[in-house]
Amino acid sequence: MKGFVALLTLLALSLAFAQPREMRLFIWSEYMDPAIIKAFEQKFNLRVRIDLYESNEDMLAKLQAGGVSQYDVIVPGDYIIPTLIQLKLIQPLNKSKIPNLKNLDPKFANPPFDPGNRYSAAYQWGMSGIMYRKDRVPTPTSWSVILGPGADKPFVLMDSIREMLGAALRFQGKSINTRNPAEVRAAGQVLLNAKKNPRFLGFEGGVGAKNRLVAGTATYAVVYNGDALKAAAENPNVNFVVPKEGAALFLDNMAIPAKAPNPEAAHQFINFILDAKIGAQLSNFNRYATPNKAALPFINAEDRKNPAIYPDTTTMQKLEFVLDLGKDTRLYDEVWTAVKSR
Repeated sequence: MKGFVALLTLLALSLAFAQPREMRLFIWSEYMDPAIIKAFEQKFNLRVRIDLYESNEDMLAKLQAGGVSQYDVIVPGDYIIPTLIQLKLIQPLNKSKIPNLKNLDPKFANPPFDPGNRYSAAYQWGMSGIMYRKDRVPTPTSWSVILGPGADKPFVLMDSIREMLGAALRFQGKSINTRNPAEVRAAGQVLLNAKKNPRFLGFEGGVGAKNRLVAGTATYAVVYNGDALKAAAENPNVNFVVPKEGAALFLDNMAIPAKAPNPEAAHQFINFILDAKIGAQLSNFNRYATPNKAALPFINAEDRKNPAIYPDTTTMQKLEFVLDLGKDTRLYDEVWTAVKSR
C-alpha cells in the first residue's frame, strides 16, 4: 500500500512538473500580436494568460484591488509610472536579466518619468488625434470639428482623462501639462459643451471608437494613431490626422507588479519583446512606432514612411508628452469626474 501511495505521489509530481508554468499579462486591447505570445510560450514552455484594460486608470484601479499579486507584466503609459512607483505597485527591474535593454533608442532609455529605466522598459510610442471618415468629410485641420460650437457630424470622445483634457487644452492654446487650475477648468468646460452637442455619441476606449467609425455610426473620433491605422485596414474610408493645435504623445512601457507571482518569466518576457526582430514584429502588427532602435531595419518599409506612425518634424513639434503632475493630478481628476458625471 505504501508503495502504491509513493507511486501516486511520484505520478502527481511528474504531472506537476510536466505542466507548463504560467505568466499573466495585463495589457491594452488589441496591443499584442498573438503570434508573439505563441512563440514566447513555445520558447519558455510557458502558458500566457492575458487580461485587458482600456485606460491607465482602469489598470491602476485593478492593481490596487489585488492585481498587484495577480499579474506578472503590465503595460502602463508614461505619466502613470511615477504613481505606480510611489504606491509601490511595481518593482525595480533586474537589468542583468534583460540584456536586450541595450536595443532601446537612447531617447527612450532614460525617460523623465523613470530615470535610468529602473522600473520600466519602453514598449511602443504613438500619438492621439482625430480619426475621420474621408468619404464623408474633408481632412479636418482643427479640434473644432469635435470640440467647437459648430461641430455638426456624429463624434466619439476618447475615454481617457489626460488625452481628452489635453486635446481641450491644446484647442485653447494651452499646454497638455498645465498646472494652472483656471486653464484645466476651462478645458473641462470645453468637454462639457461638447457633451451637450446632440452629435456627441459618448466616450469610448480607442478600440471602441475605432469600431464605431468603421461601422459608420460616427464620422469623427478621438483615438490613438495605431487604432486608426488598424481601422483603415478594415475600411479604406478611414483616415487619421493630428490637428494643427497639437495633441498628446505617449510612450507605453513594460513593468513588473511588486508582488508578481512569476517575476522570472516577467523578465524573460520583457527581454523577448526587446529582441530586434520581435520588436519589429510587434510594431508591424500594432502599427505603432517602435522605441527599439535595433528593430528599425526590420520594420515594414511602408510603415517607416508613414507620417501617421513616424511623424515628420513639423508634426512632432505639435505633440507633447503627457507628464506626471504630482499633487496637481488631483485637479485633473476633479475636472474629469465633473465632465463624466454631468
